[in-house]
Amino acid sequence: MTDIATPNLPSRDFETTASFYARLGFAYGYRDDGWMILHRGPRGSRAVLEFFPHAELNPTESWFSACIRLDDLASMVQQLEASEVPEGGTGIPRFHRSKTQASGLTIAYLVDPDGSLIRLIQND
Repeated sequence: MTDIATPNLPSRDFETTASFYARLGFAYGYRDDGWMILHRGPRGSRAVLEFFPHAELNPTESWFSACIRLDDLASMVQQLEASEVPEGGTGIPRFHRSKTQASGLTIAYLVDPDGSLIRLIQND
């Protein structure tokens, strides 16, 4: 098995979080009252996000973030468009279209309903 790291992010409400990420192709891997794991893609190349309850979180003050490296960033952006997550500007949730950065990486940005910043990075 390939070594992986899975980000741990806050969720004010697991149902809301799971519903939001389901629109982006994520499914339950595990859930109880104190932890939730969502995954997207086939085993071995799966994106995994783990969530802990944080009911008192103010999304506008959240500093949580994670990166998801994708083989097909364009497909994820299409899913974002179809999910009706607002594009650009301000507000929570929202996404910003992909751009090639000075580093050479192509990155899109997603802010989830809890204010966590998810960097969506195209694999080389």
